[in-house]
Amino acid sequence: MTSAGKNAVIAGRKVRILGDAQGDNIREYGDRQHVFIIGSKGIPAQYGGFETFVEKLTGYRKSEKILYHVARMAEDNMRFFYNGALCFDIRVPYIGPARAVACDLIALRRSIDYCKEHPEVRKPVFYVLACRIGPFIAPFRREIHSLGGTLFVNPDGHEWKRAKWSKPVRKYWKTSEGLMVKSADLLICDSKNIEKYIRSTYRKYKPDTTYIAYGSEIGPSPLGDSDPVFTNWLSEHGLRAGDYYLVVGRFVPENNFETMIREFMKSGSGRDFAIITTTDGRFYNRLEETLGFEKDPRIKFVGTVYDQA
Repeated sequence: MTSAGKNAVIAGRKVRILGDAQGDNIREYGDRQHVFIIGSKGIPAQYGGFETFVEKLTGYRKSEKILYHVARMAEDNMRFFYNGALCFDIRVPYIGPARAVACDLIALRRSIDYCKEHPEVRKPVFYVLACRIGPFIAPFRREIHSLGGTLFVNPDGHEWKRAKWSKPVRKYWKTSEGLMVKSADLLICDSKNIEKYIRSTYRKYKPDTTYIAYGSEIGPSPLGDSDPVFTNWLSEHGLRAGDYYLVVGRFVPENNFETMIREFMKSGSGRDFAIITTTDGRFYNRLEETLGFEKDPRIKFVGTVYDQA
């Protein structure tokens, strides 16, 4: 374990190790808006959706009056400073899908206890990503309100519809979603359709919602079209600049890969169809058996791209 005050490297990024929470100079942080983020795997991000969101949210922070506290699923209980955020590791045993539920519960418990131990923290915000812990949220909500805090929830997508889950797990997700919606002071949706779904499906709870998009850099890339990094990548995958369609997404049935590939195969397009994703062998094989897309030279699974330039 690296000593407090020393630098360490996590996921390829340098962080500063902290001591235990009792040693925090809360007088330095007391006048800030404390925001506790729970539900991602933590930062530094390793390219998960919520993780990248938290990485960018903390990295692009504009106001010094905001202090983020970010829970991170890990193998220890280390605390460290990264991207201007106080990060705290949650050690959770490998217990299958329930591990994420346990991590969120422990993280929320520790965040609330932190505020109780540091009464200088006023009107804290607890921002829970995804709807995993609905059956357990009501008593936490009461504690949060007793602290003068608020509970924000990002409901994510239709997790309860995902084919990867068994029927009992899907039922749990749906029940949990409803309970999270019922308890949230504000639901922050990153899709207009999800916001519409929440407001319609759970209108009896009169949910307070807002829509905030995220997911893309809006500035121009410093990497030019003639840059060798880009041209070599094109050559490696048999692509020509400006002459291909591009899809980037998680390789799961819910992202409509079968529909996209099938309809592209029907087209007479002279362009290629490049798919950036991490392929799951079973789903890939199932698509090939159904569509026979490997016979179409225009369809190219090109792996992943982690160079953010």
